[in-house]
Amino acid sequence: MHLDRLITVLEAVAISGRPLSAAELHEMTELPVPTCYRLLQVLKNQGLLEDPESSNRYVIGERLVRIALLSRTDADVCSVIAPELKEASNRFGEAVFLSRFRKRGVSIIHVETPTDPTISYVHPGLGYRPLHACSCSKAIAAFAETPFRDLILKGPMKTYTEHTKTNRKDLEVEFSHIKHAGYAECVEEIEVGVSSVAAPVAIENMGVVFSVGTVGPIRRFSQSHRKTRGRELIKLAKNLGEAIQFSNQT
Repeated sequence: MHLDRLITVLEAVAISGRPLSAAELHEMTELPVPTCYRLLQVLKNQGLLEDPESSNRYVIGERLVRIALLSRTDADVCSVIAPELKEASNRFGEAVFLSRFRKRGVSIIHVETPTDPTISYVHPGLGYRPLHACSCSKAIAAFAETPFRDLILKGPMKTYTEHTKTNRKDLEVEFSHIKHAGYAECVEEIEVGVSSVAAPVAIENMGVVFSVGTVGPIRRFSQSHRKTRGRELIKLAKNLGEAIQFSNQT
């Protein structure tokens, strides 16, 4: 079965903008009707197409949507979410950052800081973050599939400060708490005097690949402050997820 025919079918379904039957696919592509049936079934079996109403009419599948979203570059994603992050940064008076899951790690890929030059803030920097000791990583790990969480918990886990959790049971309890609360915290676990809060950014058909967080000095990031920020970040994360999802469809 030729790859070019499979691509032709995917393009036809995507262009149609509506559920497509084998007969309609035949009219659009001039492929033989039996071939259309066969190609549609192959693509459905692979999750690239779906028949949502079991009516033999097909739409783009969850797996293809996931592939398209995962292929978005950091620059693409950041251009979409930067305005919302900037608004939140000015509203919080704190740096706000977006992180992204990469294979076996998490990296901060974009940071927005307050516009007001009189406001002091902590900049988190860019790049890799440890999976067991950073709010942005834990916000993703807590909602990850079991094999990935097990990979984290098997270690090795580096101790950064006296507050770093490196015990499997402690982290399992924390991941459970994160799932219940909807956000994660890092209280002096990487650097003494610095704390952060992050919420998972869930995207339909994709799960949690991103997280959004804010960071500041522990003297200001009290327990009540972290709780307030956590709730605000949950709302922000929902908006960011929808923005990323919508941008992939335009």
